[in-house]
Amino acid sequence: MPEYRQWKQHQGVVIDAKNGFDIIDCATCGFRHIVPIPTADELENIYRNDYYSTEKPLYLEGVRRDLDWWQLIYRDRFEEFERLLNPNRRRLLDVGSGPGFFLHYGQTLGWQGHGIEPSRQAAAHARSLGLEIFEGLLSPHSAPHFGRFDVVHLNNVMEHIPDPMNMLEICHDLLDPDGILCIGVPNDYNPFQRALHQACDFAPWWVSPPHHINYFNSGSLQSAMERSGFEIVQREASFPIDLFLLMGDDYIGDPSLGRACHVKRMTFEKNLAAAGLNSVKRKLYQALAELGIGREIVLVGRKQ
Repeated sequence: MPEYRQWKQHQGVVIDAKNGFDIIDCATCGFRHIVPIPTADELENIYRNDYYSTEKPLYLEGVRRDLDWWQLIYRDRFEEFERLLNPNRRRLLDVGSGPGFFLHYGQTLGWQGHGIEPSRQAAAHARSLGLEIFEGLLSPHSAPHFGRFDVVHLNNVMEHIPDPMNMLEICHDLLDPDGILCIGVPNDYNPFQRALHQACDFAPWWVSPPHHINYFNSGSLQSAMERSGFEIVQREASFPIDLFLLMGDDYIGDPSLGRACHVKRMTFEKNLAAAGLNSVKRKLYQALAELGIGREIVLVGRKQ
């Protein structure tokens, strides 16, 4: 009999437990998340002071090393925004802007970018690139100070925050009419991960509380965005890196093998781009998103 957990207004079947937290399939929220949920103050302290020094000490170095590949991802995002908006609409807010590479790339294309980032280390790096960065969290208190935007972008943010529905409401208010919200999240409990857990005895390595509070897939993220007043206009996955695990390359806990698998993924995508076939890659990843496959899911919604 599955265990059922109730915590405050949240309730649902317990699907995993780790680090003193239960992960529930929450009937209240419509997506999976941990309980208890850390407070915003607890999380701000973690991300302001510790995240890039303890959880991601090599992140900046890694992005610089692979920047040509990252810029292919950035190009895909901005091409999508430009496809959906009039040419004179170029105001973008990047929530969780990190070290600023995405915003900086947008500036080279003529976008007016502003960033919000709680990490002192990441915000300082972004400012060194000449970017305008607010150091803190996007909240009902801070949001009115930023003005209005044509695009709000959150990449690898929604899994970290205690109240995603409130965040979606804030983003909706920050957008001008017909504005675009782009959200990228890990695609957790996807079919390949479930296969590895059920058939290959892999523990659910993707579960990492308290840093990851929420565990979305394409369906649950789409439902949350639609309830917040967005029409989904594009779905796309990223490369299904878990495929290497299913083929026997056990990179969990082996950084050198993990790097080797990541290099293969980058080589695949860069070769398609060099051959003028980036559109084929995107169509492939859009098809994977329909199947719920891919390590990340990116949804683009238009404000209604």
